[in-house]
Amino acid sequence: MKKKRSKVKVNKFFIVLFFFAFFCAIIKLAYVALSPIVDGTNLSEFVSQRNTKKETLYASRGDIYDINGEILAKNVNSYTLVAYLSESRTTDPDNPKHVVDKEGTAKALSEVLDMDYEYALSRLNVEGAYQVEFGVAGRDLSENKKAEIEALDLDGIGFISGSKRYYKQGSAASYIIGYARTNEIGEIVGEMGIESYYNEELKGTDGETMYAQDAYGYQMGDAFYTIDPVSGSDIYLTLDSQIQLILEDAMTKLEENNEFTWATFTVMDAKTGAIVGSASSPDFNPNTLDGLTNYVNPLVGYTYEPGSTMKIFSWLAAMENGVYDGKEEFMSGMVEVAGAKIYDFNNAGWGMINYDTGFAYSSNVGATNLALKLEEKQKGTLKEFYESLGFGSKTGIELPGEESGILRLTYESEIATASFGQGITTTPIQTLQALSILTNDGIMLKPYIVDKIVDDKGNVTYEGERTELGRKVSSESVKKIYSLMYDVVYNGLSTSWQPNNVVLAGKTGTAQIASPNGGYLTGSTNYIRSFAGIFPYEDPEYIVYISVKQIDGGASAVASVLTDAVESIANYANITNTESDLDLSKIINLSNYMSSDVETTTSELEKLNLKVIKIGNGNVIINQYPLKGTKVLVGSKVFLLTNGTEYTMPDMTGWSTSEVMNFCNLIGLKYTFNGYGIVSKFNLPVGEIIDLTKTLEVTLEVV
Repeated sequence: MKKKRSKVKVNKFFIVLFFFAFFCAIIKLAYVALSPIVDGTNLSEFVSQRNTKKETLYASRGDIYDINGEILAKNVNSYTLVAYLSESRTTDPDNPKHVVDKEGTAKALSEVLDMDYEYALSRLNVEGAYQVEFGVAGRDLSENKKAEIEALDLDGIGFISGSKRYYKQGSAASYIIGYARTNEIGEIVGEMGIESYYNEELKGTDGETMYAQDAYGYQMGDAFYTIDPVSGSDIYLTLDSQIQLILEDAMTKLEENNEFTWATFTVMDAKTGAIVGSASSPDFNPNTLDGLTNYVNPLVGYTYEPGSTMKIFSWLAAMENGVYDGKEEFMSGMVEVAGAKIYDFNNAGWGMINYDTGFAYSSNVGATNLALKLEEKQKGTLKEFYESLGFGSKTGIELPGEESGILRLTYESEIATASFGQGITTTPIQTLQALSILTNDGIMLKPYIVDKIVDDKGNVTYEGERTELGRKVSSESVKKIYSLMYDVVYNGLSTSWQPNNVVLAGKTGTAQIASPNGGYLTGSTNYIRSFAGIFPYEDPEYIVYISVKQIDGGASAVASVLTDAVESIANYANITNTESDLDLSKIINLSNYMSSDVETTTSELEKLNLKVIKIGNGNVIINQYPLKGTKVLVGSKVFLLTNGTEYTMPDMTGWSTSEVMNFCNLIGLKYTFNGYGIVSKFNLPVGEIIDLTKTLEVTLEVV
């Protein structure tokens, strides 16, 4: 028997209500899907803010040091000034966290930062801004400047921490060291000099971290992962800060007493090829970039006609190829080549002279005759010899922007002028490299400026060293040209290149300057004056090269600063006597006296018959000169800087320029020199406390 199904009666009202609710849910879902704003919240922004965030962890940039470990460039803390404008930061009216007094704040900041008041006020009046910065004036602030602003106790003022590059010695060797700046993403990048050439080594390897962040950008929980950054390597240059200081002082003297376009002065270790000092004028301050108008490093990037310093090498070319007889005579004054007349610098010449004398007198006619003899006998060309010494090619020194120079020696007239350094272009670093054959028995050395590179773990990853580039000339030729260079200084036409405490061999150069309209510029100042030298003559330790463009003081002005510098370097390096003159029992190797007791150390040094100059009224030594490891003679001065800040003026009578310079630099006293030689008088009273706001004025005289 079939059962009847029971019927359920459904209320129509509930059916309508169900479908209405379902329809509303569909509408709500579509609204959420199509609209980013729901209940005042931007959902897409909310979701994106909850995503993971990856941040770069910037590596600490490596430091740059000189050969003795003196810091040249390092990272220091810096700060960016910010002003908080949003009132939402303030929850307690009695303790505001935003800028309330905009006029007063603008006035205070403009005075401290040397910033225009109207500009400062305009920044504080930016509509709708939560916070603002103050442009260049508010960036890269030092710890001291930050503390000065904090002392103003201004409402709503804060700082963003960062780092910047600091160059301890300011403009010293600025074109060598270069500079680095923070880019738009917060990374310090080298833009010139060693900072640029070794940017990858200095900057290290950045790390990174990834973490979840909430809607407000804050980290939620532990990071998913973190890769720590690897600090950059430290670079030790071959520069010696003491020698660099001497060269910088030479540039300062040149600037104070003369007008000129540019100057460059470099010293190279004669036995290794290491550049121990290189100064230029004009220079710039890498901390502020004040004075930076030219991005070319003069040492490697300036190409110019070198003039008569090239006679060193054209005379050598004749010697090496068997066409030189120093006693052979020629008529000086003028010689005609390919229809053009070539004159000696005085036009008239000196009558019949031999080639040895021709070198001492810097005869253009003599140089021309030798170059043409070389070509005629086909023993080898002058161009080939120049090229063998590296002219026309880059040396490969560790500096950016090196140029090759140009050798044009095709026609007879070009060969003639190239023999005395006209019609070709060279760089200072090429000349220094070529000069190394004279101090290494004919073997040429590659110049270098990096002593070593040390990674973040202390491992030496690179070490600079003497690099031989092969024998270029014979020992006999070296000895001959070296004796001729002695004659230039001591038996030539001028005595102004003779230092007082060491024997210097060298060759002068006076090059005409090419005119942009063809030919050469005229006038008494339109020359590049130069000097290439080696000292001490008996056993060379240093090669020097200086060149100055369009100096109004002429060769004598260049000679004055060069000889002063050579004397100071000789004193610093204790090479004022030949080794045979020294009693080895009187040589003392200095130790490290820093952090030692003043009285005890003084007593020990005086027992060694050294003259101690105590600087300051403290009882602990915080610096010394000469440095640890320096060899000094009995009777030499040793400067001990103490932790006391009252500096008594010593009697400097009889001091050398380097001794005065080091004393002043130890205490931060400005100084000027007049004349040359040793100290004869000075303006500050002996025995009184030194006022460091004054300038020590020193008069030098030859005794």
